[in-house]
Amino acid sequence: MSDVTHKPRAGLAVVAVGGNSLITDDRHRTVPDQYNAAVETSRHIVDMIEMGWQVVLTHGNGPQVGFILRRSELARHELHEVPLDVCGADTQGAIGYMFQKALRNEISRRVRSGAWPHPAIAPVTVVTQTLVDANDPAFAHPSKPIGSFMDEPTARLRAEQEGWQVVEDAGRGWRRVVPSPRPITIVELDAIKALVREDFLVICSGGGGVPVKQEPDGALIGLEAVIDKDLAGALLAVSLQADLFLISTAVEKVAIHFRKPEQRWLDRLTVAEAERYLDEGHFHAGSMGPKIQAVLNFLRARPDARALITDPPNITRALRGETGTWIAAAP
Repeated sequence: MSDVTHKPRAGLAVVAVGGNSLITDDRHRTVPDQYNAAVETSRHIVDMIEMGWQVVLTHGNGPQVGFILRRSELARHELHEVPLDVCGADTQGAIGYMFQKALRNEISRRVRSGAWPHPAIAPVTVVTQTLVDANDPAFAHPSKPIGSFMDEPTARLRAEQEGWQVVEDAGRGWRRVVPSPRPITIVELDAIKALVREDFLVICSGGGGVPVKQEPDGALIGLEAVIDKDLAGALLAVSLQADLFLISTAVEKVAIHFRKPEQRWLDRLTVAEAERYLDEGHFHAGSMGPKIQAVLNFLRARPDARALITDPPNITRALRGETGTWIAAAP
């Protein structure tokens, strides 16, 4: 590899992939299925690195936390249940392991082929805590559904016995809801920065990070809450002074009037346009809304940077300007 001419760095990119990206459909939900999906996504991440980007990877974990909660519920007659903060930590480790293995294998394959234009890069996972405000209004208004669907009598019983907040979820059944506070600080940020400086491929802030509050004596306490992964991804990107914040989601581009006859795909957006479309209700809270809000948070703090929203198979094409939705402070 000493004869390889190293490509210049394109910049630092924080790439946020959804937890649902590891579950392609209802028939492919097992751990091997999820790993196979991680292998596919990893190819596109390594393409980015081969193009010259330094990548920090973050990911969702919603479905995986749901699986742990369901297993915990089914086994509660025999084993202790798993607290929500520990579910978050568990999934960071498990999903990080899948990506570490998939990324390392893909990089090693390219190094062996002789075509890799950089030194070999080692992926590493940091189980990450995210500090929130214990007085965040979200704690008084739990809104994030988690866990299994239940019928109403079961939901009411769990609410009475466990102190849960429960709601009817879009006609599909009843579910527990927990707070979704705003992320303030990434506890392990200094460690992440040190690893980035040493050119590790860092996987961190999975699922938005485990939400914690800080006691007056400095002790951290895990919370029964869920942090929005996209908002946490934006915080990570700002904290690392990233040049690019890339959100990998289920669609190739962002659209207004989504799934309506007048639907229009968007190739480029300014911050002002994105703010207007968000205010007009084009981006719903359960889908594209948090992603656009996260991008706006990032670009307000990093006006010289750019953001990109696309799906995993189109990451390379999007970085070449062929597809995806690019968002910037100005045209």
